[in-house]
Parts: sequence; structure tokens; C-alpha cells
Amino acid sequence: MAPPSLRSASFCSILLNVEHIQKFNVGILFGGKSAEHEVSLQSALNVFDAIDRNKYNPILIGIDKTGKWRSSQDAADVSCGGFILNTDNPKRIALNTKSAEVALLPESCGELLYADAQPLKGEKKSAQTLDVIFPILHGPSGEDGTVQGLLKLAGVPFVGAGVLGSAVGMDKDVMKRLLRDAGLPIGAFISLQSHERIPDYKSVVGQLGEPVFVKPANMGSSVGVNKAHNETEFRRAVREAFEYDTKIIIEECITGREIECSVLGNETVTASIPGEVISSREFYSYSAKYLDENGARLEIPANLHPETVALIQDLAIKTFKTLSGEGLSRIDFFLRPDNSPVINEINSMPGFTKISMYPKLWEASGVSYSDLIDRLIELAIRRFEKEKRLKTSYFDA
Repeated sequence: MAPPSLRSASFCSILLNVEHIQKFNVGILFGGKSAEHEVSLQSALNVFDAIDRNKYNPILIGIDKTGKWRSSQDAADVSCGGFILNTDNPKRIALNTKSAEVALLPESCGELLYADAQPLKGEKKSAQTLDVIFPILHGPSGEDGTVQGLLKLAGVPFVGAGVLGSAVGMDKDVMKRLLRDAGLPIGAFISLQSHERIPDYKSVVGQLGEPVFVKPANMGSSVGVNKAHNETEFRRAVREAFEYDTKIIIEECITGREIECSVLGNETVTASIPGEVISSREFYSYSAKYLDENGARLEIPANLHPETVALIQDLAIKTFKTLSGEGLSRIDFFLRPDNSPVINEINSMPGFTKISMYPKLWEASGVSYSDLIDRLIELAIRRFEKEKRLKTSYFDA
């Protein structure tokens, strides 16, 4: 899509007139007050490197671990160690917290404000206007609808699910309830709040079997996830999960292959070919995903019967629609020995590094990494256009 001019002095309206072509200012929003902070930094670097410079002017906006928004006046110098530090080390990668603080205000239409290095009387100066934002944020306060709500209030298009889709996609308890009510196949689970009494291990095993998985309800990248084979491990897993969230889920352990499918679209939704995660560990942990080069192998495409491929793709699209998905998602499945799929979860903003499953599945389906970024930006703009046409006053003539 040729980049239209997005700026309008009064309405932030989008002009799809190709005669008025200029580069988009694309804000790449990443980091966050989340245990998935480092994963987000890696995704942001990859998008920054791959985005089409003929169409887009990428502007990096990092959220540090205290929740402050920061940007760099020289974002193009990222690889030289200015804004994102230790870019070659996934264990030590970090945001430079000495960079300038920035903010987006309600109805600012994407106008990014920089705080002066030595502000006079708290004054702030306007830096530039963002035409669209790519929030590559994973986990709470980023992928759960909070930032999405802020971006809607700011009046700027953004990539990915809206407030509702992000929130239900993040909360595994709510997600599974909606999928169950829609008649889609899920595994058995129990949810538990931090103020509630921890159930007796024997009663848990009686409902779910043994072993069980224990997870924070609102977290991704396998952070805080443990597989418990006995009561001691179960108690330890519950304690760790509650370190990351006030609600946890306990799931049955499903024996089967781990299959993943990428989804792209708004009203019209397309599913990629499925891929398989073959982990060298007992399960696909955080370390296996991001730290251990030999932690897992991705088989793309997955070795599946064509009928199974079609079933996985159909269930992926149904999951996406049931959970109010928009833009992109990755749907994760277990495939039992009898080839019956079970939906594990949706990821409304999946990992986006060049080696992540989401872009690799699309690459194998014929969409390059750079083209995928382009399509996601286009989907964000078209949704924004559609929403801007809605009436905001009942008494308008």
C-alpha cells in the first residue's frame, strides 16, 4: 500500500489520496513494565531493521521498567549502542534509561511530546507527530488493553487488537471461558485468585490428572509457568505463578504435538500454514524460547495431513473471531495422538523477531517480514478510518 498522508489539522483524518504521498511516521512502541520486557526489545529491533524506509520513518519509543516512556533523538543510531543496549545479548539487552522522556496526550492525534533535558517551569516541547503506532509489547500493561486504550484516547491508529481483544486474549481464564462457551475445543482447567484458598492437590489431580501445568493468568512467553508432577512441585509452582499475577490457572497436561498457526486480518481473516514446535526440554519454557539456541526446533510447515491443516486453520480463524482479534494473532494448539486439536491460547501480539514463529509462518506462506509489517500497518489504518466514521453525538443534525 502506498503510504497516504495521515495528518489533518483538525480531525486526524486519513486521506487515501495517493497523490499526496509522504512517509509515515511509525512509532515502534516497545519494552514495558513487564517480565516480557526483554523479549519486546528484541522484537522492536527486528521491526526497526526490516521496516521499509521508502515508505516509513520509524521512531523508537521504549517504555522502561518503571513505566516511563522514552525515545531517542537519534533513533537511527540504535545499533551503535545509543538507545537499546547490549543488542547482541538476549540476557542483558536493555533500554537506555538516560534517553529523553516522552508522552502522548488524549486527543493529541499522535503528537509526541518530549520533555526538555533541563525543562524550564515544567514546560514541554513538541517533537513530531506519529501517524501510526506499532505497539510491540508483550504481557501486562502492554498486551492487555491498557496501552491500546491510551492509544485510542490519543486518537492515533495502532497495529493489533483493540482494548477488548487485547484484554480477553491476555487473561487465560477469560479466554478459555469464551472459547468453551463458543463450543471450541480446550483443555480442562481451574482458575484461582490470590485471596482464595489453594485447593487440595488430590482434588486438583482428581479433576485434571497428573501432572498439571500452573500459569499466571495474565502473562506470556512462558514466564512463571511450571509443570508439577507432585504436591511439592505443585505448591512451589503456585507460589511462583502468584509472583507474576493475582490470578492463576491450573491446566491439565495434554499429551500431543505443539502446533502453531498465524492469523492476519480484520473483518477478512487469513490463516498461515501451521508450524510445529519441537522442544528439547520437558515443555516450551522461556529459556527454550529465547535463551537456549538448542531449546527448541521449529518445523515449518508442520508435517500434517492436509485435512488436519485445514482444521487447524479453521479453528485458528474461529478462535481469532471469538476473542475479538484484529490485525494479528498466533493461535497455539496441542494435537493429540488421534489428530484431534485442542486450543491452548491466543497471542494477540506474538513475538516478532525474525526467528519468531509468527513471521516465519507467514514467510513460509509467501509473505515476507517487511511485507508483513506493511500489511499490519495498512490494517491498523483501515480500522482507524472505519471507527472515525462512527457518530459521537446523538444530537448531531
